[in-house]
Amino acid sequence: MSKKVAIGVAVAALLMVVCVTSVFATDWNDYMNYDEPQDIPFDDVVDEEGDLDESSLNYNLFEKYGPVILILAVLMFGAMIGGVCIAREEGEQDDSN
Repeated sequence: MSKKVAIGVAVAALLMVVCVTSVFATDWNDYMNYDEPQDIPFDDVVDEEGDLDESSLNYNLFEKYGPVILILAVLMFGAMIGGVCIAREEGEQDDSN
């Protein structure tokens, strides 16, 4: 097995461990209180003290689901970099002469 493949497998395994850990570390019971969709306000959500309303979209997206969104962002970035690397390898080995 080449060095690149070993590094790729190690990074993929590490990312998988981080993803699984973040999903299991999140307390999903706090987020699943309703059986039907609820209206989530997204404007006029800051009160007089400058605090976000806990029922706002901004609070739910960044405070509650922040770790999961961060992991997804890292995963998508890795997929983008991997696609660029694969495209470069195919271009370097092109024998179309």
